[in-house]
Formats: sequence, C-alpha cells, structure tokens
Amino acid sequence: MTLEEIRGQESTMEHADRMQSAGAALEELLVAAKKQDYLTVGVYESAKVMNVDPDSVAFCILATDEEYECDIALQIHFTLIQAFCFDNDINVVRVNDIDSLADLVGADETGEPKDAHCILVTSPSANPWKDPALDKLSLFCEESRSVCDWVPTISLPER
Repeated sequence: MTLEEIRGQESTMEHADRMQSAGAALEELLVAAKKQDYLTVGVYESAKVMNVDPDSVAFCILATDEEYECDIALQIHFTLIQAFCFDNDINVVRVNDIDSLADLVGADETGEPKDAHCILVTSPSANPWKDPALDKLSLFCEESRSVCDWVPTISLPER
C-alpha cells in the first residue's frame, strides 16, 4: 500500500466522522432551537424572516428528497435562499431526508407536518443565542467551504 493510498483511506474515514458529527450536531441544534422557539419552518415563512430581519438568521437548512428533486419552483427558491445566505454570511447546509427533518421540527397547529424544505435557526439580534451545536456546524461549514463545497450535505443520524 502506498502512502497516497493510506492518506486516502484516512481522509475518507475522517470525512465520514465529520459527516456523522455534523449530523448529530444538526439534530442537537434543531432540538435546542425548537425549545427556545428559534425555528422558522417553511420556504415562504423563511423568506419573510430573511426579508424583514436578516440579522436574526443564524443558520439555514435546505431539505429535499427524490420526490422533490425535479420540482423546478422549489429549486429556484433554494437558489434564491442560498444567494441571500451567501450575501449575508449565513451558513447553509442541505439535508436529503426531509421526513426526519419534519419529525424533528414537529407539526403545525392542525397536526399536519410542517413544510420542512427550508428551516432557519434564528437568534435575537439584541441578545445573540450561543449553542455548542451551532458552533460545531459553523466550523463544519467553514471547513467544507475551504474545499469548495459551498453547500455541504449532512445526513441526520438514524433514529
């Protein structure tokens, strides 16, 4: 085995560990933010928050699955949300398991699952919210951007 092959294996294992750690951190963040009422769930609801108070947005999660992969309108919304986040230094990740995300954020007042295609973690501008999981995810996003992965994809842990 050559040195390059060994480094490649180490890199692959390191990447898998980072992804698993980021998935656990995302789940922790969503649970904590939900308890604090710092979540905005839904594409249109998120767009409203970004328009009215962009400084309150701390993190953005975009979610899709095979069913919605070819939804052109949703992809256009995602592109606009990503551009807004990039312009305002907001970290963005993608999740390919919308059902697990919907389970984490819960249902609306009528008991229907919320539209989990876009989830914002917000924080009051006057008293910013600090959370270790948010710090871990910010570092994960920064490391991903350093290797030109601008919107990294995270897998949530199995439940």
